[in-house]
Amino acid sequence: MKRSPDSPERRAMASADGPVRRGTASADGPVRRATASADGPVRRAVAAVGGPAAGFVPVVRQAGRATGLLVLAAATAFGSYLFITVLLLSAVGTVAVVGAFLLPETVLLVRRIAGAKRQQTAAWTGREIPEVYRPLTGAVRERVRTALRDPGTLTDFRWMAACYLYGWLPVLVIPLWPVGLVVDGVGCALLRRRAVVLPLISRLADLDAAWSTALLTPSPKARLTERVEELTQTRAGAIAAHAAELRRIERDLHDGTQARLVSLSMRIGLAKRACDRDPVSVRRLLSEAQDLADEALTELRHVVRGVHPPILTDRGLVGAVRALAASSALEVAVRVDGLTDATRAPAAVEAAAYFVVAESLTNAAKHSGAPTAGVRLSRVPRGLRVRVRDEGRGGADVGAAGVSKGAAEVSGGVGTGLPGMRRRVAALDGTTTVTSPVGGPTVIEVELPCVW
Repeated sequence: MKRSPDSPERRAMASADGPVRRGTASADGPVRRATASADGPVRRAVAAVGGPAAGFVPVVRQAGRATGLLVLAAATAFGSYLFITVLLLSAVGTVAVVGAFLLPETVLLVRRIAGAKRQQTAAWTGREIPEVYRPLTGAVRERVRTALRDPGTLTDFRWMAACYLYGWLPVLVIPLWPVGLVVDGVGCALLRRRAVVLPLISRLADLDAAWSTALLTPSPKARLTERVEELTQTRAGAIAAHAAELRRIERDLHDGTQARLVSLSMRIGLAKRACDRDPVSVRRLLSEAQDLADEALTELRHVVRGVHPPILTDRGLVGAVRALAASSALEVAVRVDGLTDATRAPAAVEAAAYFVVAESLTNAAKHSGAPTAGVRLSRVPRGLRVRVRDEGRGGADVGAAGVSKGAAEVSGGVGTGLPGMRRRVAALDGTTTVTSPVGGPTVIEVELPCVW
């Protein structure tokens, strides 16, 4: 006999089982709430022990890094204390004229010590302190005069004198470490307090770096002197580049266009003489004269392109560079970022950028052995950036300024190779960087300042 789902027996069992389940649930609720209420203080206790203890480790690491800086500062200060003897000997020798040669060497040694301090301070603050010095070259008298008149010498000696006063700061680290480990260790791990003693070591390092930065930063007079010397060099380079350009134009006109025009004039004169008696020769002479005139016009266009390419005026820098890429012996990919017909750089900047690309592509086609190259023109907030890259063999002889010393001159009359490129860019206060490791790639990057 089958029982229906709603049989009286099942309803009776369900009614009897209900109070049991509700009783179990009602009894289980206080147990869970009690467990949760008891688990809260445990978690808070674990967090109280683990949280500050975990935050104590970065404090110790930062204090250790600051201690390293202060130890180096103490070593520099101790070296400065010992160096006072050398300074006194150099001063006495200079006054007595007998040991005047000691002064430039002493100044060079002080520059090295100050340079080491600048590096230490930059490693801590993340901001470099520029070095502005005049080169000590020439005879002894000239070197002594330069060392005495250089504003950087006064800056270094002022820092060294002040270092005698604040050079004792690293001594305070000695008592701070044991006190900090005890006080901050107990305060962070048990009392849930912030570290108060060990951070003082970092503040000492900040104080040492701030004073060193203020004392070692070049004076406005030193920066002005450096700027004047830089402008003098760039002006000399611009004058040399201009003179070389004039010689090139004169050579092209003399050897090419002028010779063809002279030959053209001679043929026209011969044609005039033979006009009546030999019409056939006249036609031949006139035909040759026309060919010479066409060649002379081609030479003149070539010279004009070397002075200022007309395509820059007609199509702008982007169009001119694309035309260079199309006519190059390499497969050149051109990428343009932020440059449009409405946002064009000044004419001098566009001309310099055009010659940079032309010389770079010509050098790559002649010497790199690469089948492809890439040109990138980018508009940056302060100017125009040109980047030319080829995947060739590399290995160019790059000097300290990042410019190839032994680059061959570029054919086509657009410039004088990489040195000429550097002079052209420096005349506009720009920068040139060349990287060419053995095996490639060779990357030429030029940045030309301008106002958009």
